[in-house]
Amino acid sequence: MLTSPLEVATFIHYRRIPSDVTPTLPGPTLGVVGGGQLGRMLAEAAAPLGVDLVVLDPTPDCPAAAVARDQIVGGFDDPEAFAELADRADALTFEIELADPGLLERVGEEAGVPVHPSPDTLRTIEDKLVQKRALQDAGVPVPPFRRVDDADDLRAALDEFGAVMLKARTGGYDGRGNVPVEDPAKAADALDSLGGPAMAEAFVDFERELSVIGVQGREEVRTFPAGENVHREEILRETVVPARASEDVLDRAQSVARDVLDVLEGRGVYGIELFETRQGEIQVNEIAPRPHNSGHWTIEGAGSSQFEQHVRAVLGWPLGTTALRDPTVSTNVLGDVSETQPATLDGVDRVLETPGAHLHWYGKRDVRPLRKMGHVTVVPADEGAGDVDELLATARGLRDELTFEGENA
Repeated sequence: MLTSPLEVATFIHYRRIPSDVTPTLPGPTLGVVGGGQLGRMLAEAAAPLGVDLVVLDPTPDCPAAAVARDQIVGGFDDPEAFAELADRADALTFEIELADPGLLERVGEEAGVPVHPSPDTLRTIEDKLVQKRALQDAGVPVPPFRRVDDADDLRAALDEFGAVMLKARTGGYDGRGNVPVEDPAKAADALDSLGGPAMAEAFVDFERELSVIGVQGREEVRTFPAGENVHREEILRETVVPARASEDVLDRAQSVARDVLDVLEGRGVYGIELFETRQGEIQVNEIAPRPHNSGHWTIEGAGSSQFEQHVRAVLGWPLGTTALRDPTVSTNVLGDVSETQPATLDGVDRVLETPGAHLHWYGKRDVRPLRKMGHVTVVPADEGAGDVDELLATARGLRDELTFEGENA
């Protein structure tokens, strides 16, 4: 059992996987499919290691472009762009599930470049039904679920489970692609709103949502301490670390997360979202085969960030520590506008003048309603000062003073 959430006692176990890229400096070039905020933070973490990033993204001057060595402008299913990325990289990875796994596999083989996590893992995770079946087959606890192809299937799921969360099997994120359904008369409309294959999952009566950021390395697997996620309107608003749960629950969360990692192939960081039920049990909600929003706290709050760990892992380099430095709260800065407009954020001075507060800006030119534009992390200003509830109150106060509708907008 863990003795304290501040100890290094996140779980580690060792296994041998052949190395791909020898750790020498100047370092190698890492090719990343996706150039959003995750690509930007990967580039920020890679630079001190001597690793250059080349990102592939369809949006010219994407958020990562300002930090990465170069950007290839191309779609996530563009064979020529993928081939160019592989030719310029010593290893390939991705920061978005829209990356085409078949293309990644092919260009990696043709260029002789390792791809991590495995394209097979991406195939498993990008389809929520396939993902849930793989976990269930491995004995990992998941909520009850059913495949839904038509309104009759959905009504059958409602008969079996009562209220359900109807989920698009592919492409959903930040609450998009999820529709709560209770009334069988609304089954057809709910399916039409998704516009594609779906899965119905029984509603979980949960105490809180947790997440564990896991890292598969060349010789070892490490996990960060569990965070507690606070959602509103299906969008992650805050992550509190250590999670405000019992030690038994935190132990179970770590154990389930390690079981999840055993199901997945390939090195890298995995965001593992979990439900803590009212009975104190742990069930897996969803998995991301990449750095995750709920792990942004690790930049200031852990011995090494999830982004640095991902770079190290996919290159086959030794991993860093996942120990928690201090209690930490991270809160998302979302678009508070009613329609798309150029992004100008007011209230930044309050964050900058607050001890222990750290602002991260994602470099997006336009703000949309509820679009993720950045995040603020708050750690104790003095050693041993402040608990997570005080940090959460500070983080919320700072976030609420940030606005895209201020006098400078």
